[in-house]
Amino acid sequence: MTASPQRNPGLAGIPPATARIALNRPLRRLFDYQIPNNLKLEPGQRVRIPFGRQSATGLVVDTGVTPPEGIRLKPVQSAHEPWPALPQETFRLLSWAADYYQHPLGECLFTALPPALRRGRPAAEKQDPWWQANGVPEALPANAHRQKSLLTWLHKHPSGAPASAIVAAGYTQSQLRTLLQKELVTQLNEAPSTVEPTESAPELPGPNLSAAQQVAADQIPSAESGFSASLLYGITGSGKTELYLHYLKRELGPSSQGLVLVPEINLTPQTVARFRHYFGDRIVVWHSALNDSQRLTTWLKVRRGEPVILIGTRSAVLLPFTHLKTIIVDEEHDSSYKQGEGFRYSGRDVAVYRAHLNQCPIILGSATPSLESYHNALSGKYRLIRLEERAGNAQPPAISLLDIRSRPLEGGLSRPALQAIERCLSAGQQALVFVNRRGFAPVMMCFDCGHMVECPRCDTRLTYHRRDRAMRCHHCDYQTAATETCPKCQSDAFKPVGQGTERTEDILTAQFPDTPVVRVDRDSTQRKGSIQSILKQVNTGKPCILVGTQMLAKGHDFPNVTLVVVVNADGGLFSVDFRAPEQLIQTLLQVSGRAGRGEKSGKVLVQTCHSDHPILSSLCDGHYLTLADQLLAEREENQLPPFRAMAIFRGEADTMEKSLQLLDTLKPKVRTYGIEAWGPLPALIARRADRHRAQLVLCCDNRKQLNHALGHLCQELDQQKLPAGLRWMIDVDPQETG
Repeated sequence: MTASPQRNPGLAGIPPATARIALNRPLRRLFDYQIPNNLKLEPGQRVRIPFGRQSATGLVVDTGVTPPEGIRLKPVQSAHEPWPALPQETFRLLSWAADYYQHPLGECLFTALPPALRRGRPAAEKQDPWWQANGVPEALPANAHRQKSLLTWLHKHPSGAPASAIVAAGYTQSQLRTLLQKELVTQLNEAPSTVEPTESAPELPGPNLSAAQQVAADQIPSAESGFSASLLYGITGSGKTELYLHYLKRELGPSSQGLVLVPEINLTPQTVARFRHYFGDRIVVWHSALNDSQRLTTWLKVRRGEPVILIGTRSAVLLPFTHLKTIIVDEEHDSSYKQGEGFRYSGRDVAVYRAHLNQCPIILGSATPSLESYHNALSGKYRLIRLEERAGNAQPPAISLLDIRSRPLEGGLSRPALQAIERCLSAGQQALVFVNRRGFAPVMMCFDCGHMVECPRCDTRLTYHRRDRAMRCHHCDYQTAATETCPKCQSDAFKPVGQGTERTEDILTAQFPDTPVVRVDRDSTQRKGSIQSILKQVNTGKPCILVGTQMLAKGHDFPNVTLVVVVNADGGLFSVDFRAPEQLIQTLLQVSGRAGRGEKSGKVLVQTCHSDHPILSSLCDGHYLTLADQLLAEREENQLPPFRAMAIFRGEADTMEKSLQLLDTLKPKVRTYGIEAWGPLPALIARRADRHRAQLVLCCDNRKQLNHALGHLCQELDQQKLPAGLRWMIDVDPQETG
């Protein structure tokens, strides 16, 4: 897009130039402003505008628009930069996403900016001042130990050092300022000319591929052949990452940019280390754990067109790339790619559309592809590439079901499972115990009066966290102190019921006191660097027991783990969500894939009370695509996605009556567009954070028809005056339907 020609408002009969501006607010409307003579604006530019009694940062959507007659427009105050923060291709991508996911354009556009730029800060990196010593440590008082140490450290660097390096060495800005006041150090705005720039880490040739990997790599179209979508079905341990590295080495030129999406922040350090080994400083990262300064630095590198390979989570797909040549989506089946609140986009699906806009290849990799992607491959939209051999001499693990009906359990673990762990440790190997619930126990129950502690704000029970002596809600974060006695009848028979990672950790620590038990869940990995220290401990190969949630099932490579125990596999067998069987199979096969990735064979024990269930019986064969074919046949028979398009209208209010009433008025309007509507019904967790939630499920054979209907319904709702506290939202292609 190019800027409209500027017109002189001083000439009679010629209207002033105007701009249409989007704001970072949940408003489905744009705002018109007059462009001053001294400004030239184009779509994607950040501007400062008057908004009410305040000033706000906006993004230009269009120029040269014709405002309604009789309205005097306020002028744009200034442009933050003379260039567009969002280049043309990124602007088109976000405009498409706003339309497809039925979300206000302003919020979608601002999602592509780092937090600092959303707040109107300059698009410039923070200066890293340089410090030099010009005094001796002996000039300091005897008790100024840290200042002396810092001055000694600076003397070891005659040309000085940047503040970031000084802080990384363990000193503080306060100590530097104190030395500056005493005139013992000098501050420079930049490195002295005598300092030679540091050399970048050298890039190494790509990894050597096995014969099976090479066959798969040869099937992926080149980056110069335009848009293509390849679904790489590679079993766990087959070396998909090596194939990604090889492809990027082969196809990415020295001036090109690449994007690698990963589903979880905790996968980023491991992935980054492997990619940096081959690409050096060309690798940059993007995820929510970075601070504002780090995110701005990465964003600027991408926007300037530097030849980076960016490894990031979901929102990285929205960044303003200018020379993007390849996109890779690792673990493409993972539900973490779908945003759950606000702008509910799918990072994977937006990545496919971005590849189409950029006319570049995209690789979707997984050992358990989503049924949507697999269906696209079967229908010819994607190219299906199979990689069904494990790398090296590793063999797929043997999966067996362990029926725990009538068996005594210790912390959820049966005696055969504990014996298998003991044999594994005695052989000098590592074991992984999968418990898909954090905390100590999901319920605290009184065995005298039957009372169970519930969340006062949600329709759920509080989880007991024994480490912190706390009862927590995992939905609204409500927390209260745990008690020894029943809060209702004061009985001492107030006990934890069920298993969580903490309880399993305690049982295993008692059973194997001489072996480290390492817990991996959201609670144990909150501190910065905690996941890296855990991975470092496990990668020593020394015998240990890993206990964790789904975080352990995603992409980790533990060569000495030879046994996986799944504590309870029955959770997804009888769910009301039609996606539950698919997600259960994916989770079980992914966590099973952690076993036997090295030279030693692996074994998986799946504890269940339903060993005769057909899904679990088929799971033992380990052939995911066979199971996927069965699930697709069931979806087609029941006319569910991917064979039909789906969206959910959700209503939230302070009473369930208001939520249902809103959706009841929508239902007949939905049907006038030829859309099938189910409900409205209360959500599976009907009350969350004191908000009563209901939903209306919409299905249609034609995706464009559904999108058209949703657009009109949004316009109607925007024009209605709804009761105070009543909110509505749309989830297109929902991953959770309960």
